[in-house]
Amino acid sequence: MRSCSPCAACKLLRRRCAEDCIFAPYFPSQDPHRFAIVHKVFGASNVSKALQELPEDQRGDAASSMVYEANARVRDPVYGCVGAISYLQNQVSQLQIQLTVAQTELLRIKMHQDSPSPPYLAPTNNFNNIDSQPEYLNFPPSTNVIQDPSLKTESIWT
Repeated sequence: MRSCSPCAACKLLRRRCAEDCIFAPYFPSQDPHRFAIVHKVFGASNVSKALQELPEDQRGDAASSMVYEANARVRDPVYGCVGAISYLQNQVSQLQIQLTVAQTELLRIKMHQDSPSPPYLAPTNNFNNIDSQPEYLNFPPSTNVIQDPSLKTESIWT
């Protein structure tokens, strides 16, 4: 028989902890809350069946997963872990948007700093002749515009 104290599961269930207790390796007596929360959400019988159906090397991970899911279910009874995952995915999406906005702003600032500012031309005060325009309004003809065929716009409608 077991010389040490019973595991947390056997203490909570008020039964004798056998030498081959399925709960003992995963729910030690020093951490009774760990089994209590799993028992509350899944039930001792379901936890026992789940652990027995797994190979021994996977049982520790399964017990930890059950504890995590049980804690999530207590916090969010409807969605559990899925609610936590959805919340975190939403946060990641929002942070990606903020990052894109910040990168765009940095690029805009860099482009503004790199481009030489046009010289300031004082407007003329010749308002008597309508045909005479201030010098800064004399735009070059449109034939000077570089047209790159690789910059075609595409439409989903054509």
